[in-house]
Amino acid sequence: MVKKRRTAQAAKKSTAGKAPQSPELKAVIDDLVIGNRILYVQDVVDSYGHISARHPHRPDRFLMSRARAPGLVVTADIMEFGLDGERVDEKDDRPVYSERFIHSEVYKARPDVNAVVHSHSPTVVPFSVTKVPLRPIRAAFLYPDVPVFDTRASAGWTNLLISNSALGQALAEKLGKNSVALLRGHGNVVVAPSIRVVVYRAIYTEANAKLLLQATMLGGPITYLAPEEAALMEKAQGQHRPGHGHDRTWEMWKQEALARTSSKLR
Repeated sequence: MVKKRRTAQAAKKSTAGKAPQSPELKAVIDDLVIGNRILYVQDVVDSYGHISARHPHRPDRFLMSRARAPGLVVTADIMEFGLDGERVDEKDDRPVYSERFIHSEVYKARPDVNAVVHSHSPTVVPFSVTKVPLRPIRAAFLYPDVPVFDTRASAGWTNLLISNSALGQALAEKLGKNSVALLRGHGNVVVAPSIRVVVYRAIYTEANAKLLLQATMLGGPITYLAPEEAALMEKAQGQHRPGHGHDRTWEMWKQEALARTSSKLR
């Protein structure tokens, strides 16, 4: 009973949840909550996996839920972290994701990244343990490369979790300037300049993996996207025309997520 009371008090003290919030911060937190729900409904994450966002006013901090199944995340779950993976509010003793170092080290290494997803996207995992590269059929952002990070190369025998800053840094180095990296036998990390784009990329990474698997089963050769086609597709996606690109997919996925998960967001 005492522990439950402490947890409830910690939730009220959560830095991200304190008033007043700027409109920019509120918008990021709202998208982060819905982003968790979308990724769950679209079968990119299940009870595991997580999404984060860089703080809109403090680039040396990021926002992420407490350790909780993504399909259940609400606004009160959002916590604030520093770029060493530490809680900003030291009094907030709620459990946190052990692999938050994926996020912290990517934000350190990539100033252009404002959102990160780590998932165990099921069709993607086989590409992390075979010699078949995950190449773009529909997902133009998979250019220029999708590297595979193997914990053995950095730390020998591990449980495959990126649970410290050294492994997080090694993963960020392997990711390089790419949008997606695979984690051998584990999952993937997807990065983007915003929450809505990273959710789109995480979903289409899984979709591209399914198409590639199906095309491989039909036999080759496979006609992949050319780099020039991919560049034109990414340019069109980034034009932010109302009703097109990420706006259209986000609107649809958001409605599906709200319909299939609890309506409680706060």
